Amino acid sequence: MPYEGSPIAYDVTCDQNVKVPMRDGVNLAADIYYPSQGQTRTQGKFPVIVERTPYDKTAPRAVANAKYFAKRGYVTVLQDVRGRFASEGEWYAFALEAPDGYDTVQWLGTQPWSNGKVGTFGGSYSGSDQCALATLNPSHLSTMVVAVGASNYYHGSMRQNGALEQRFHVYVFRMAMTSKEALADPSLQSEIMKAFTEDMPDIVRQFPLKEGATVLRRLPSYERWALDILTHGEFDGYWKQRGYAIDEYYEEHADVPTLYLGGWYDSYARNTTQSYMKLSSMKSSPQVLLMGPWTHGEYEVTNAGDVDFGTDSTINLNDLRLGWFDHQMKGLTTEFSDWSPVRIFTMGTGSQRKNTHDYDRRLNHGGFWRSEPDWPLEGTQFTPFYLRSDGTLTTETPQTTELPSTEYTFDPMDPVPTMGGGISAADNIIRPGAFDQRERPDFIGCIDELPLNFRHDILTFQTSELDKDTEITGPVKMRLWASSSALDTDFTAKLIDVYPPSDDFPDGFAMNITDSIIRGRYRNSWEEPELMEPGTPYEFIFHLYPTSNIFRVGHRIRLDISSSNWPRFDVNPNTGGPLGLERRYKVAEQTIYHEPTRASHIILPVQ
Repeated sequence: MPYEGSPIAYDVTCDQNVKVPMRDGVNLAADIYYPSQGQTRTQGKFPVIVERTPYDKTAPRAVANAKYFAKRGYVTVLQDVRGRFASEGEWYAFALEAPDGYDTVQWLGTQPWSNGKVGTFGGSYSGSDQCALATLNPSHLSTMVVAVGASNYYHGSMRQNGALEQRFHVYVFRMAMTSKEALADPSLQSEIMKAFTEDMPDIVRQFPLKEGATVLRRLPSYERWALDILTHGEFDGYWKQRGYAIDEYYEEHADVPTLYLGGWYDSYARNTTQSYMKLSSMKSSPQVLLMGPWTHGEYEVTNAGDVDFGTDSTINLNDLRLGWFDHQMKGLTTEFSDWSPVRIFTMGTGSQRKNTHDYDRRLNHGGFWRSEPDWPLEGTQFTPFYLRSDGTLTTETPQTTELPSTEYTFDPMDPVPTMGGGISAADNIIRPGAFDQRERPDFIGCIDELPLNFRHDILTFQTSELDKDTEITGPVKMRLWASSSALDTDFTAKLIDVYPPSDDFPDGFAMNITDSIIRGRYRNSWEEPELMEPGTPYEFIFHLYPTSNIFRVGHRIRLDISSSNWPRFDVNPNTGGPLGLERRYKVAEQTIYHEPTRASHIILPVQ
């Protein structure tokens, strides 16, 4: 059957700052865009779609999106979340969005211009607040398009395996610039703007944040939130709120058709795939996963960092969402009528040369789209690659004849600088995407231009040159045997695609694919931390972000092990002291084990 779709059939009128009542008496402001004829609202009932945002419902892009859908027969609602812009109440990021979202959906479903079906859309914060409201299962919720939203902020976003993702401590300053307090006081806004645009590198170098030490002291709820996520290290009741831990409430979660949209270099990559995996197995309605090579929300950009993936790597986001809503809410035949449950972009089939068509001449890593019946892919061979004492990475298990361990020194006052990765909300300080793993002056923390693994505190393990293309697609798990002289410390793992030298890249190109970190005190339990016994070997099991990449003939698969990735993650002071409050630092002597009974290895999803 030929595809159908909602054509442009209407003009648009808008009611601004409509008060939507919440259960506690607070009113949230919504701008409602109606399908119209000229300036006259079209009579009748329409499907309704809503985006709940902390980023200003009157922002030009948001307004353009609303008009796009209203012209095609959807009442489109943009709502400021609690405490932001025109909405009443106090803003406390993410945690409390579930009841407000539920109340909004139920209100929209009963209005005279609504046909009772309410869909939700939006990305990042607006993706996560959709997931939160869905845990309360509002009866009028019909479908969702969740772009880069959370399944659990403790396990894969605000914190990752126990470590704090410091991008949120940059983000809080960005949000403070448009706080109600700042909008009402130009001098305060100017002070915050200076902190964010000029002083941020120096502020980051002095992390962790101290209560009352920055301009955030003038915005108590903003400062309180930043300090809370810093000091709540355990997965306790604080993190189990619906707005943070959506996956704790999957049994109660609405059973509605949902499109989960994410990117390999996005900060929510692990959350996005986990939401699909869990809910597709639990719910009867269609759940669809779409993963591209993008950084945070950059669906219409071909590059991520210094690497380009080709013109086919982009999507038109509004056209995609329209096809989804038309199929799910209007019953039209669209591209989603015959989509497979999983559509992913597999990276790595480009020319391997520098682009000639862009100013920056990025590495053409390329890739292609594919449709699959499920995630992880059927037939995946989860293959252990062992860290050998001679610096190799092999599928052969270690022998008793080789050295049992490798040591390095970790100084928390000299952390390994962040060179790309799945990052969002702080790209003025912490740059997302794929980069040659070589220090450079435009990255905070870099002091020279040498290969990053030239540092004494990074251990490198790599395969020999590959004699055939090797595809790694799926979730990635690290099983690291290690000990430390410290009571608490961190270990990091970074998977890298090593290009051989070429005319365009005489020194080769070491492209970061995925990475992660684990905090030692949480090796056995996220709820009950245990300090380490110095010198005692432990197994640290942790997940890296999922990926899909073809390592080409002549390339090497490399794994870098260290103990910091800063400023992406907070630095462990190695003392075992209280998280976020400790002001002392200790140097730690780290040991990585290779012996047969303690065989450190990374498990790669080989296709």
